[in-house]
Amino acid sequence: MPFWTGRRRIVVALLFLLVLCWAAVVVAVAVTGASDEARPADAIAVLGAAQYNGRPSPVFRARLDHAAGLLQRGLAPLVLVTGGVGAGDTLSEAEVGRQYLVGRGVPSDAVVALPPAATTVASLQRVAEWFDGRTARRVVLVSDGFHLLRLKILADHRGLIAYTSPAPGSPIRANPRRNAAYILSEPGSRPAVSTPDAWCSSTSTRCVSPTARAASSN
Repeated sequence: MPFWTGRRRIVVALLFLLVLCWAAVVVAVAVTGASDEARPADAIAVLGAAQYNGRPSPVFRARLDHAAGLLQRGLAPLVLVTGGVGAGDTLSEAEVGRQYLVGRGVPSDAVVALPPAATTVASLQRVAEWFDGRTARRVVLVSDGFHLLRLKILADHRGLIAYTSPAPGSPIRANPRRNAAYILSEPGSRPAVSTPDAWCSSTSTRCVSPTARAASSN
């Protein structure tokens, strides 16, 4: 019996196709995460991350600091902060982020804590709801690089004109091996789904793969 039977050829072809698709997504995630598209917009939206007793985690703080810098450059008139309420917490990540930015010197009327959102899908929905009724819908999305491709897909899906801007001071970005691990894990987060929401749906507090989920708690 010859080794290369018709069935084996089909299996190998399918495996090759899967690897090719995985590689294509990895490249797209890496390229998006390495590119800073920050430009004039109507708002800057920061994706929440862990907070501890009212203090942003290092990952969250890096995102907030970057958003503050973009605001100071005059790229948008205000910052929208997203995030949920963790188990045992009384404040949402969004409110903690707002307080941090105000304490950093950002005018209180230039920071909006959006209603709590337990997932990235919900967070982007909150951003889209803030834009409801507004004709201008340009937003700069701030998060860690590996997260930005999915954010852009979700924002586009909601009719927003999204530009992505990775937080340069993130502890994740500062560690090349760690950053690479998160990028490589992205294609497997929600494979073979038909819509962005299905890809990003999750019961965790963030729309991330299991590996990246751990990063949000740093």
